[in-house]
Amino acid sequence: HVQLVESGGGSVQPGGSLRLSCAASGNIFNTHCVAWFRQAPGKERKGVAAIYIGGSCIFYVDSVKGRFTISKDENTLYLQMNSLRPEDTAMYYCAAHPNAFWYSLSIDDYQYWGQGTQVTVS
Repeated sequence: HVQLVESGGGSVQPGGSLRLSCAASGNIFNTHCVAWFRQAPGKERKGVAAIYIGGSCIFYVDSVKGRFTISKDENTLYLQMNSLRPEDTAMYYCAAHPNAFWYSLSIDDYQYWGQGTQVTVS
């Protein structure tokens, strides 16, 4: 069973930066695809970025390309967020699915979820 715990959220002005962390229960990156999702109030949860194949492959949605960077170390997933915009305001979640060789940004494909960390840009 994989456990994920996010941290690092907060409030920041537009143009600012935050770094989110997601601590995993062990080194899951060789066996799981791990991703960041976000959910704004009243909106669907949507994928932002994913890292898979042990970290050798990364995917970003267009809205965050060039501003967000997903990375990992042995047991922790990160999301460095720069040039933040008000539309980035959301609860951010990390999630994992037990196949390291393909990525998905569909919430239905992910088996394990963290509790979320709030990011507010205003």
